[in-house]
Amino acid sequence: MAMLELTNLCKSFGDLRAVDDLSLTIETGEVFGLLGPNGAGKTTTIHMATGLLVPDSGTVVLNMQGSPADPEVRANIGVAPQALSLYEELTGQENLDFFGSLQGLSGKGLAQRVEASLEFVSLADRRKDLVKSYSGGMKRRLNIAVALIHEPRIVLLDEPTVGVDPQSRNAIFDNILELKAHGVTVVYTTHYMEEAEKLCDRVAIMDNGKILALDSLPGLINAHGGQSVVILEGPDGEKRIETDHPLDEIVKRKDQSDIASFRVERPDLERVFLNLTGRQLRD
Repeated sequence: MAMLELTNLCKSFGDLRAVDDLSLTIETGEVFGLLGPNGAGKTTTIHMATGLLVPDSGTVVLNMQGSPADPEVRANIGVAPQALSLYEELTGQENLDFFGSLQGLSGKGLAQRVEASLEFVSLADRRKDLVKSYSGGMKRRLNIAVALIHEPRIVLLDEPTVGVDPQSRNAIFDNILELKAHGVTVVYTTHYMEEAEKLCDRVAIMDNGKILALDSLPGLINAHGGQSVVILEGPDGEKRIETDHPLDEIVKRKDQSDIASFRVERPDLERVFLNLTGRQLRD
């Protein structure tokens, strides 16, 4: 069943067409990766999906209920933006109390959700500390707790591991997989290809306001990754051989005395991304 349906979305800012006739469907309970270079239109798409921006044309339907511009429909969404949405002069618990109250929670129900959210992101023992004393990873985890305070059906995480230590990154990964296990839909934007490979059921690659490719990781690699590369090290340097059968290439050359070593580079999501969006720098 579809949790989020975007159909023929278009959005322009002056002469800039930020999103150009974009359509995609995100299924209930999946972790969906949205990847693209700077300026691809990801943020504009997310803002329309959450009701923050009104599309020039096209429709957004959330949880088969209607547009997220409707507050009752929008209540199904949790958002953890890349720019931290926290009050640093408040404690972790006070932040959750405040944001929970904005979602209509109060009394015992609010207290229970604050407790559960702090436990979920492993910050219960720091609940009374001011957020300004938190590490970068702790702030990111609290940002996720804010997104989850009202038990949304779908959570949008925009670059949730930027600037965090390896321990916090792995904790966030565990959080995402636990959300999936409980049937929560997760939309995940990232510049880190290995994160998308690790977490996402399907990945969409976006550029110039359009979806260039959308599939499972194996599907994307098969369609857009290109061939494996066998790299042979010899006295004259490296020799690179593109092939669909790297093992055969290695066996053919195993008795060559001038080969000091070899390695195989197999296609991965990073190569898919570069093949589709190009290697030109985007600033």
